[in-house]
Amino acid sequence: MRIALAGTGAFGIKHLDGLQNIDGVSVTAVVSRRLEQAEEVARKYGVPVATTSLDEVLASDDVDAVILCTPTQLHASQSIAAMRAGKNVQVEIPVADSWADAREVDRVQRETGRTCMVGHTRRFNPSHQWVRRRILAGELSIQQMDVQTYFFRRTNMNAAGQPRSWTDHLLWHHAAHTVDLFQYQAGEQSQLHHAVQGPIHPELGIAMDMSIQLRTPSGKICTLSLSFNNDGPLGTFFRYICDNGTYIARYDDLVTGREEPIDVSHVDVSTNGIELQDREFVAAINEGREPNSSIASVLGCYRVLGELETQLASQR
Repeated sequence: MRIALAGTGAFGIKHLDGLQNIDGVSVTAVVSRRLEQAEEVARKYGVPVATTSLDEVLASDDVDAVILCTPTQLHASQSIAAMRAGKNVQVEIPVADSWADAREVDRVQRETGRTCMVGHTRRFNPSHQWVRRRILAGELSIQQMDVQTYFFRRTNMNAAGQPRSWTDHLLWHHAAHTVDLFQYQAGEQSQLHHAVQGPIHPELGIAMDMSIQLRTPSGKICTLSLSFNNDGPLGTFFRYICDNGTYIARYDDLVTGREEPIDVSHVDVSTNGIELQDREFVAAINEGREPNSSIASVLGCYRVLGELETQLASQR
């Protein structure tokens, strides 16, 4: 399978590293906003084409699928363009920054029949897979998920500490991880949800702090705290409070509520969530099936985010 990567920032590099471990896959083009960056990444990973034009890549016969790690504001339009060009697409989270755009991506996927997968990596992290398998086996039931998503990002920098050309968003990007994972693990859509946010940053134009609560029809709840102001450990930490134990997931690692390590090394063929996500994308295309975290399966997350955005707008 010939894959093109658009976006050579921190997450684009993670995808390139993961793709190197998948048999039968070659990266045939990389796209970046700056040609010199595209060329540098292409040299490092042995990619034959480096360009600034996604349109050029979508018109190429040497590309079967595209992975989009571009700015959030471009995700919906680029996903639609890829599918209409006959390419399968994996778009990094979020698929869109509005409910209307998320629905349009879903509509075009159904219209074209192309694979459209959204990078909800938490579904693939071995730590969360371990919990899910126990839920599906009837060994666990979630009572509450308590989640903290914390960064120190008072300037427009990416995960690699480099300047960003776009502005990140707590609701549409970072909350999307947890809203989707909670509904996925609970097996239910949120019925009641509420959000509050702190002041809007004068330069970045976004809220730097946010709190979200979710509840499913059966009474499972999720409490999510998000901040770009946290001067401490960075990332997202998930506490699963269940009827049969408490578990804390930190990306690909898992411990009990008493900080006792749980071995997740044998959960899947890799302990790298991004690689497992890419493996699912490739396998779904090859097998002609819907992938885990397809646009259709994550659409409920974006409905909730859209409703939360309306709530937050009414509070200003």
